[in-house]
Amino acid sequence: MKVLAINGSARRDGNTAIMLDTVLAEMPAGTETNLIQLAGMPLRGCTACRRCAQTQDRRCAVKGDSFNDIFAMMTEADAIILGSPVYVAGPTPEIKMLIDRACVVARANHGLMRRKLGAAVVAQRRGGAVSAFDALNHFFFISEMIVVGSNYWNMGFGGASGEVKDDAEGLETMRVLGRNLAWLLPRVVGQPHA
Repeated sequence: MKVLAINGSARRDGNTAIMLDTVLAEMPAGTETNLIQLAGMPLRGCTACRRCAQTQDRRCAVKGDSFNDIFAMMTEADAIILGSPVYVAGPTPEIKMLIDRACVVARANHGLMRRKLGAAVVAQRRGGAVSAFDALNHFFFISEMIVVGSNYWNMGFGGASGEVKDDAEGLETMRVLGRNLAWLLPRVVGQPHA
């Protein structure tokens, strides 16, 4: 079983990473986990060229950035957790560029994300988390993924780096999310994805 967490924050190892690590810590023994941090990685937006639909080679035609390497990891994963801080009531531009391109390439290649597990995690200083949370979940829904929830919306509060550690309820929400994901993962892995 493979679980991939993607931190869309411009800040490495900050609040979003702490929340994602909290979820990953709940994975059962033997689960391969990986955390990718988009901070500093070159990523560009979708150019709407639609060459991925012509080539159907599981790759984006846009070269010179990190997308194809990350997308290959996404297609290999059984579960994907997307994390982002709130930027103007939405996710960061970096993770938005990633999911926009991933959506187009996956759909052009016969639904590469279909029936994978997905979960969104959002860090906020004060407000806007529900809009950012919804935007990340829209990727899962349009990609035919199975969305995993918790006992509350998957968000935590913290402005300064590390401040989310003081949000006991937010971290417990992450632990419950991790336990729910850990429970569902073996029930889905190995099932037909057609």
